[in-house]
Amino acid sequence: MSEALTIWTFDWVPEGPRGFVRDVRLRWACEEAGLEYEVKSVSFKERDQGHFSRQPFGQVPFLEDRGVTIFESGACLLYLARMSEVLMPRDRQGEAETLEWTIAALNSMEMVTVPWWFIGMSMEKDNPLEDWAMQRLKHLEAVLAEREWLAAGRFTVADLLMADVLRVPKVRAAIVDLPALHHYVDRVLARPAFRKAYDGQIAHFAKADGG
Repeated sequence: MSEALTIWTFDWVPEGPRGFVRDVRLRWACEEAGLEYEVKSVSFKERDQGHFSRQPFGQVPFLEDRGVTIFESGACLLYLARMSEVLMPRDRQGEAETLEWTIAALNSMEMVTVPWWFIGMSMEKDNPLEDWAMQRLKHLEAVLAEREWLAAGRFTVADLLMADVLRVPKVRAAIVDLPALHHYVDRVLARPAFRKAYDGQIAHFAKADGG
């Protein structure tokens, strides 16, 4: 019986979201840590009760591991981080820093950048969240001007998640004039594990085209 983790994602999505569906975060973490995994699909167009029983909002990804099922990409990443010191150090201080910055990526950054991005699609000017988003980005710029990585003096799952939040095109465009942040995102996305995870997701959805 296989001990591989199972990452569940959609069977297909339109071209626009490809490369950004959040199962890429789990693929990336597994690639970084050398964890064996397989990818399975639920229907994008017809979300049935089996899907909702494992992800109550009908979203992806969710993760299965030897009878354990867990949803929400952040929760899945922390679950995976417990399996590998590559993703999260085992000393108390390093673990605490990794946890705080992982949650910061979700709560202090993504909760601002996602609505800012969505509103910006219909309001190119006078986005009411513009100042809030830029303030958060500038605070992060100040942090990364003083260090290479967010936690424990090395790459961790916190960097994986923060870079994934920041690589959305609207955010990438906004940080061009924030050099520490700009180079940080470039540095994290240059990792071979990210490229493998990204290419894997693109291939997965492309395979279903015309199906």
